[in-house]
Amino acid sequence: MNTGVKAGIAGAGTALLVLGGFGAYNIVHGLASGTTGGSQASAGKRFDPAAVSSSPPSDTKAVKATQAFLDSWSAQHLEGAAGDTDAPSTAAQGLQGYADGLHLKKLTFDEVVAVGPSTVTPGATKVTFNVTAQMAGGTWSYPSAVAVLQSTGGQVAVHWNNSVLYPGLGDDQSLTAGKLPADANTAKVVASDGKTDLAKFSSLQDIAATIRKNATPAGGSTDTGVAVTNAGGGGTKTVKVFSKGDDPVIKTTIDAHLQAVAERAVRDDQLGGKAAGTVALDWTNGHILAIAHTGADGDIALNGIKSPGSTMKIITSAALFDQAGLTPNSPAPCTDSLTANSQSFHNDSGVRANLSATIAQAFTVSCNTSFIKDGFRDLVHNGDASALHDEAVNVFGMGSWSIGGGVATTDPSIPSDAQGGDQAAQFIGQGKVTATPLFMASVAATVRNSGFHQPIILPTQQQVTAPRTISARTAGYLQTMMRNVATSGTAAPRLSGLAGVGAKTGTAEEGDHTNGWLTAYNSRIAVAALVEGGRSGVDSAGHVVRHLLTGS
Repeated sequence: MNTGVKAGIAGAGTALLVLGGFGAYNIVHGLASGTTGGSQASAGKRFDPAAVSSSPPSDTKAVKATQAFLDSWSAQHLEGAAGDTDAPSTAAQGLQGYADGLHLKKLTFDEVVAVGPSTVTPGATKVTFNVTAQMAGGTWSYPSAVAVLQSTGGQVAVHWNNSVLYPGLGDDQSLTAGKLPADANTAKVVASDGKTDLAKFSSLQDIAATIRKNATPAGGSTDTGVAVTNAGGGGTKTVKVFSKGDDPVIKTTIDAHLQAVAERAVRDDQLGGKAAGTVALDWTNGHILAIAHTGADGDIALNGIKSPGSTMKIITSAALFDQAGLTPNSPAPCTDSLTANSQSFHNDSGVRANLSATIAQAFTVSCNTSFIKDGFRDLVHNGDASALHDEAVNVFGMGSWSIGGGVATTDPSIPSDAQGGDQAAQFIGQGKVTATPLFMASVAATVRNSGFHQPIILPTQQQVTAPRTISARTAGYLQTMMRNVATSGTAAPRLSGLAGVGAKTGTAEEGDHTNGWLTAYNSRIAVAALVEGGRSGVDSAGHVVRHLLTGS
């Protein structure tokens, strides 16, 4: 930004000779001719600031004095104008600083009117007028005013302070024109298209504000105009804009169309107004494409830390395949109930007992007892129940993620030291196991991509990696099983008929109610949804997920 110059006239005459631009000739000329400026000086009647009358001058005298001051100022006779004030030296510096700071080309005044005694300066008459300043960037017009004093000898003078230059201008302030300083708060946080402002989406307003504070914008151009600058150039305030620049932008990974779909999805009438949260990812790279939520508890899409119910069976199955050597065809008897570590477990209503069920069949109908039986038998050894935790960390990247821009997320949790009934409950996503829609979307993405990509919302954000890539064998097993869930299993009422979709439903008990979950993927995205109070995953979260998978 151009910094205003306050040029002084005190000092050697040679210093004045180098002054260029508006008013320089007249300052030098005034000193060389032996005058000290203005109409008062040329008449030999200097105003004595030490002998100010308590009676304000008449309106006629005040207007005449003001007009003389303005005429000299307008004609570039800055020394003459300064001589028409009660502080010629200070006024000369201020007038020259005004001209230099604004790169002034032309200055005119009109509608010079006395409006009676000043309420700010005792013993003065207030005179108002309009200012029109022409400069390189454009034309600036504004109303202004001066206070005119009268001495005991009858001389009159404009009372000088910086507000003569511009109303309210402080003694330590100056005016500058040109490029205005960029305001970081004007940066737009935009979608991946580079133009859609995320603030237009209700679910992303807080996220956009956080990113704006923490991320570095790119591009953009500054406004041009006039600003008030404090001494040293800090604390500027724009008073006139000539041309509007382009706001700098912070580009995110959000897909504007999919975000709009997600906003509608969490408000689907079939949810009955229940709080809902959803996250969609590009499963090829972990880019977050949409985040939407409703409810009074904040962003449950990123921070709704709840038991994920049967969606956890994706990780349980992976652990059975990787650590116990089982396959989808391995036995997993589905009984009506089961007791493990003295805790009784049962299936959701509608799940029929099938003592000859396999893991794949149990996964398709979401039989709890099958996964508790196999998990407790094959993954808990001598009281050590850390296998599920290890699978989640090593293969699915569970941990503390930073998605970028300072946006807060809540970490999932699968305790490595589960005790008592929790050693069994963890395998069906209950007990002390907790997750968010963000994490469960990532779980589905890892299966579809055959590898983990940490979710991020800024494309430049560093992504953590999982210690181990999911094996092609395990990924293939899970893809087949999740496809069966979508076509003929628990997710079929919402997702059957959609090409290339794999899914897993979940219903988690919480206090006196249940929460509905569903995570799924198609050929482009992975998505998860949570509906608080949903009686089943398919009949609540299923509606949200379908919207995102179909893009409508």
